[in-house]
Amino acid sequence: MDLTHTISENMPVYPGTEGPQLKTANTYEKDGFKETLLTMFSHTGTHMDAPMHLYSHRTALDAFPIEQFVGKGLVIDCSDLSEGQRITMSYIDKVKEKADQAEYLLFYTGWDQYWGTSSYFGEYPYITEEIAEYLIHSNKKGVGLDVIGLDPISDENLTLHRKLFSDTDIVIIENLHHLGELGNEIFTFCALPLKYENADGAPIRAIAILSE
Repeated sequence: MDLTHTISENMPVYPGTEGPQLKTANTYEKDGFKETLLTMFSHTGTHMDAPMHLYSHRTALDAFPIEQFVGKGLVIDCSDLSEGQRITMSYIDKVKEKADQAEYLLFYTGWDQYWGTSSYFGEYPYITEEIAEYLIHSNKKGVGLDVIGLDPISDENLTLHRKLFSDTDIVIIENLHHLGELGNEIFTFCALPLKYENADGAPIRAIAILSE
């Protein structure tokens, strides 16, 4: 199952960031083939943040072993939360045995229903510091959400990002899609970032492979 938003020129981007540009550089008529010039920031669309995003001495995406980007995924359903509410440990405690086994926890808020509207930049649910501590101490490979940021959009300091990235080789995935269709069982999660030098972040193609 594809968990990735399509990159387009009119897609939502983080406030203050320029949207992507997809310019036809070569055409069938003139050149005999089509080629597109892509211009976009490294944190565009469904993307992955590396610790290097906030700390110059920390790990870049291209420095991670490839095994970092594949693992056991589990969706944590917190879609009952309203605007501005916190995702607490109670949601993990409901499925604690599976959560402990998972390498990626993906929080389903249902906020991707607002993709393409101004509401997408509103007061989406976000995790508590206690969950951040759990992610660190349980050695998760990564955490993902179907919202535009791990931190509330009002937090310019990116407090939760900093907490996770200061000493831990974990990745953060934002702007996921279709998490509500994955159920509550563990599946194989793949999130492969574009590989470029000193990558602070990158667009990804995120997929779930479900057992039959």
